[in-house]
Amino acid sequence: MSWKRTIWFRLTVGFIAIILLANAGLALLTLFGISEVIIEEVQTRVRLDLNSARNVFRRHISGFCLLLRGTSARRSVPIPLESWDPDDLHRLLQNIRQTGELDMLSLLDQDGRVVYREHNPGQKGDDISHNPIIARALRERACFRGTAIVPYAELMEEGADLARRASFEEAHSPVPRDGMIVGSAVPLVDLQKGREISGYLYGARLLNRSYEIVDEIKQDLYQNETYQGKDIGAVTIFQGDLRISTSMKRDDGSRAVGTLLSAAVHDKMLERDKIWAGRAYVVDDWYITAYEPIRDPAGKVIGALGIGVLEAPFIYTRRLAVGIFIGAVALTTIAILVLLVLATRIVLRPIGRILSMSNRVVAGDLSARVKMRPPGEMGLLCRAIDKMADAVAQREEALKQATRRQIGQSEKLASVGRMAAGIAHEINNPLTGLLTFEHLLQDEEDLSPKGKDYLDIMCKETTRMREIIGGLLDFAHESSPEMKRLDINQLIRQGLKLLRSHKGFENIAIEERLAKNLPAVQGDTNQCQQVLVNLLLNACEAMPKGGTLSISTAAEDGKVLIAISDTGCGIEDDHLELIFDPFFTTKPVGKGTGLGLSVSYGIVRQHDGTMEVLSKKGEGTTFTITLPAASESSPGRPPEEV
Repeated sequence: MSWKRTIWFRLTVGFIAIILLANAGLALLTLFGISEVIIEEVQTRVRLDLNSARNVFRRHISGFCLLLRGTSARRSVPIPLESWDPDDLHRLLQNIRQTGELDMLSLLDQDGRVVYREHNPGQKGDDISHNPIIARALRERACFRGTAIVPYAELMEEGADLARRASFEEAHSPVPRDGMIVGSAVPLVDLQKGREISGYLYGARLLNRSYEIVDEIKQDLYQNETYQGKDIGAVTIFQGDLRISTSMKRDDGSRAVGTLLSAAVHDKMLERDKIWAGRAYVVDDWYITAYEPIRDPAGKVIGALGIGVLEAPFIYTRRLAVGIFIGAVALTTIAILVLLVLATRIVLRPIGRILSMSNRVVAGDLSARVKMRPPGEMGLLCRAIDKMADAVAQREEALKQATRRQIGQSEKLASVGRMAAGIAHEINNPLTGLLTFEHLLQDEEDLSPKGKDYLDIMCKETTRMREIIGGLLDFAHESSPEMKRLDINQLIRQGLKLLRSHKGFENIAIEERLAKNLPAVQGDTNQCQQVLVNLLLNACEAMPKGGTLSISTAAEDGKVLIAISDTGCGIEDDHLELIFDPFFTTKPVGKGTGLGLSVSYGIVRQHDGTMEVLSKKGEGTTFTITLPAASESSPGRPPEEV
């Protein structure tokens, strides 16, 4: 047997397949879970960092407000404003601007007109009340801070340097662009006039190309941590979708300003006014990012504050975790498979011993035994196999003894048969002579009546002896039959035609159920006729008071079936196994020789057929003969129907 068909191989392959599939499924689920957990953790961290960045951004704006409010509270600014000397006013405002690191610092009147512009003193008198921060302060007559867009023309009023900072090159040419500021407007109160507001102090910082806020946020969140020489964290301020301030640097060390926000982020955040978080390609690498809109005092989205962490360190961490996990799973799987192979070999080793023992028994060695008793069911199986082998050996020995006795008996019977055949030949001829002379003596006229009676008895007994001898000779005779194609239905009709006139059939009803288109059989006409007539006569003798004789034929699976049934006395159960033995008969002495069924059984067997009997005491008997149907190439044709 091929080793691929062994139980050990199949079980091992099955267990290996199950373990590999289970571990593969577990690995995939775990890897997916690790990836999801790591990315989720990073995104959560980025969202929290965005909150911190927002607080730092607002703290800067609040710082401007506090600075300006402090100046107003100390009454450092003259009231009325026109009463101050320009040089003194310049020194005062210059000191405030430098302290607050402001790009714009101006004194405004009650209507929002510039009284004094510290950054560009020569430009004044213009109305900037349209500025959202100043407009809100004028409307609420209180301090207000926030983020706003400053038109390019207003930036030019403040100074050309600020206008240049707000411009970014596209196609190597500067494009005028408005600027984004963070600032505050603080009312100036004249206490001598009952806290009347005499003007406003307005200060702001231009965010375009200003990096103090983004650098402070990056330092606060990421402590300037790097990965492979690159900053892990990045902070960016957008004006609309334009990057105007960022902590990210290009390879040449310059700030990556002037680039645009990605389309996906722009669509969701700026157009739909929602916070965006996710993986995004920023400038030249992938980041896990989060963005939130920046609104002006009127609530209009004017830009965005975005932060991100470099994806590469987390990808490396994920790969490292995945590699460690896969390595652990692989080593565990290999260890499990090795243990599995060893365990299956140990567990199934008794089966190998059983197969080896079975092969030895099949080869004739009935002394072979498993001789193993492992614990559990395998031990019980080995014990049962050994018991079975013991039983087989005992039965084999008993069979040998019975066979030897049967062979001896058969040899005796063969010797007796040969002797009986010889004796029958020797006796048959004198009996024929005696019977001839007895018939001649019956014709003598001078015999007395008593002598004639004695002579009749002698003729009858001599005839019976000759019939016995004839049956014995037929049983012992081994002549070759003359085989040809036979129509069984025709043979049955011929036999019934001969027997209908028999005295014993007078009170018997005959039923014929002969199949149409019955296949022919290959056989000897005389011998087959002898079998049928013998069975019909036996059925007649079983119904001395009359009854029903049924004869049927059928074709089934290439065979021809003949059933002869009677409603006679039946056969004892003890006699069913003996009815085909020579000289066995249940008829009274003088009524049968006991050779008819034996001879018929031998003829059927000689025709490669079978004869079976079913009988029930008091109900009747059925003999069934099965003969192989003749093939189309068989020689001869069935005889003409009579």
